[in-house]
Amino acid sequence: MSLPPFRKVNFVETRVDVERRDDGSVVLENPHPMGDAAANVIEPLKKWAAEKPDQVWLAKRRPPKAGETFGEWETVTFAEAYDRVRRIAQALIDRGVGPGKPLMILSGNSIEHALMTYGAILTGAPAVPVSPSYSLISSDYAKLRYVFELIEPQAIFVQDGLMFEDAMGALDVEKLALIHVEKPAPAFHGSTSYEDLLTTEPTDAVDAAYDALTYDTVAKYLFTSGSTGMPKAVITTHRMMCVNSVMASKLIEEDEDEPAPTLVNWLPWNHVFGGNAVLNNLLTAGGTLYIDGGRPVPGQFAETVQNLREVAPTTYTNVPAAYTMLIEELEKDDALAKNFFSQLRSMGYGGAALNQDLAERMQAVAIRVTGERILFTSGYGATETAPTIMNTHWETERMGLLGLPLPGVKIKLVPAGLKMEVRVKGDCITPGYYKNPEKTAEAFDEEGYYRLGDAAKFVDDNDPKQGLVFNGRVVEDFKLSSGTWVNAGRMRVQAVEAGNGLINDCLVAGLDEPYVGILGFPNLPACRKAAGLADDTPAEDVVRAQGVLERIAEGLKAHNAKNPGSSTQIHRAILLAEPPSLDAGELTDKGYINQSVSLARRADKVAKLFADPPGNDVVVV
Repeated sequence: MSLPPFRKVNFVETRVDVERRDDGSVVLENPHPMGDAAANVIEPLKKWAAEKPDQVWLAKRRPPKAGETFGEWETVTFAEAYDRVRRIAQALIDRGVGPGKPLMILSGNSIEHALMTYGAILTGAPAVPVSPSYSLISSDYAKLRYVFELIEPQAIFVQDGLMFEDAMGALDVEKLALIHVEKPAPAFHGSTSYEDLLTTEPTDAVDAAYDALTYDTVAKYLFTSGSTGMPKAVITTHRMMCVNSVMASKLIEEDEDEPAPTLVNWLPWNHVFGGNAVLNNLLTAGGTLYIDGGRPVPGQFAETVQNLREVAPTTYTNVPAAYTMLIEELEKDDALAKNFFSQLRSMGYGGAALNQDLAERMQAVAIRVTGERILFTSGYGATETAPTIMNTHWETERMGLLGLPLPGVKIKLVPAGLKMEVRVKGDCITPGYYKNPEKTAEAFDEEGYYRLGDAAKFVDDNDPKQGLVFNGRVVEDFKLSSGTWVNAGRMRVQAVEAGNGLINDCLVAGLDEPYVGILGFPNLPACRKAAGLADDTPAEDVVRAQGVLERIAEGLKAHNAKNPGSSTQIHRAILLAEPPSLDAGELTDKGYINQSVSLARRADKVAKLFADPPGNDVVVV
C-alpha cells in the first residue's frame, strides 16, 4: 500500500562537497550559504521588540489555583521582554555583574530564568545555568560546589528561595548578590526580589554594555554532563550562538505565508540543546516558546498532554522516551491528535535512535487526522558545538541519521580502528574549557578540529547525499572473549528495533564474554498491553511476564537470523524494572543514558545476564 506524501517542507537541494584524503580521512562541507548572523546575542531581541512588539515570545503556566488542574498561561511579549531585560541588566550592573563576573542560575526553565539570562548577557557577563539536580537531588553538593568555585559568580538567581536554601547553605554566598522570584530563604536576608529588579531604570551604562559586546564576548558557560568526573565549563561566545542560530536557515526556502515558529518544549536550558537550539534559536527566528512544565516521566506527562491540547506547535522536538508516551495519548484521543498535527511541519528527536515501530505509529496517527505524513528530522552536535553541526534537511523515512553538515562547518571523519571518528571546525565551535587548558588541548587535533569522540559512517559510500549515521562512541566498543569487536552503538539501535516496540532503550553488554547480551529499559504500557496485563501492574511483574519475554525473544530471533556474525547477534536479554537514575549519573537531564555508568551501576544484572544456568526472567535466544 502506498503511503501519502509528507507535508511539504521547502528544502533546498541537498548538497555536500566531499574531499577524500590520502590518509583515509574524509572532509565534508555544505556549499549552501548560511543565513546572516546577528552582531550579538541581544540584537534579535532588540529587533523583534521594534518590529513585532506585541507578539508573545515566552509563555509558561502559573501554578494552579484552588480547583484548577493546570494554571493559566502567563506570557511576555518581545517588547515587554526587551524592556525587562534592560532593567535587569542595569540592576545586575549595579550589583557588580559584568565581564568576568558571571550570573549563576540554579533553577529550571521559567520566564524569569530566560530574562535573567539575557539580562546578564547584555551586561557582558557570562550566564551560567546549572543543573537543578546538583542542588535538589545531590546529597553532598559536590558538583554544585565545584561549579561555584570554578566560575566565581558575582550573583546567584533562584526561582524559589526556600527550595534552594539547603544548597545555597553549602556555598560561600555571603558577599554575593542573591536574587529570588518567590519565597525568600530566611537564612539569606540580603536576597533581592526579582520584582525589585524590574523597577530599576536603565541608564547609559546599559547602552554602553550593549555597544561593548563583541563576537568574542563570553555569553555563557555551559557544563558538560560530568558523568565521568567533574563537569567541564564550555566557553560559549556570542559568535558561537549567533552563527549557530542561522546556519540552517537557508536550507529551507522562505515562505511569507508560513506562521512564526511555535514550540512547546521542556528541554532544560542548562543543556546546550534546550538553552541554545530551542530558546536562543527560536528568539533569533522571532518565534513563540511555550515552556512545558511537564516531563516524559510517569506522573509529569499530563501537563505536556494538556499543553498540546491547547497549543499547536509548528515543530516538535523531544527525546524518544517522550514520543513513546505521546503516541499512547495520540492514538486514543482524536481531538489531541488533530490539534497536535494541525500546524506541524516536522518532528525532531535526538540522544537515542527513534525506533521504526514508534515512527510508523506516529505517522499512522498523522495520516488518520491530516491525510499526510509529518517528517521526522534529526540533528547532531554537542555542548562544545553550540550545538547543531549536522541535520537531516531532506525527506527521509530512515530513523537514526546524523544528517549532513550545516553551512559554515567542516566535518572531518578520521580513521579510528575500524571506525571513522567525527571531528568538526567552524565559528560555532568553542575556544575551549574555562580554566582547563589541558582538556582544551586534548579536545582539538593538529588542524584545529574539535574531537567529538563519536563515530559515523555513510549510509551509502557511493552516495554521500544520503547522509551519515551514528556508529557508536569510539571508546564504547568492546571485545568478546573471542577477540571480536562489538559495535555497541549500532547494536543498541538494532536491539531497540528488535524489541517489537517493547524496549525504549538498552545497555549493551558482553565485554570478555562469549556473546552479546542486553539490559532493556521497557516500554511499560506496551509491555502490559502485549501480555494482557492490567494498567497498574507493577514494573517488577511486567518485566517477568511470559508474554513480554516471548515477544522480545521473537524479535531477537528475527534480528539474529539477519545478522549471523558473533558480534552482531544478541543471545540474552533482561528487562529492568528500575528506570535509569539521574542522581546516579545514568541519565542526563535530557533523558539520555550513559552506557558506561549504567552498566557499572547494574553490575549485578550484567552478571545475571551471563550466568549459567540463566534465571526465569532472562530471555535466551
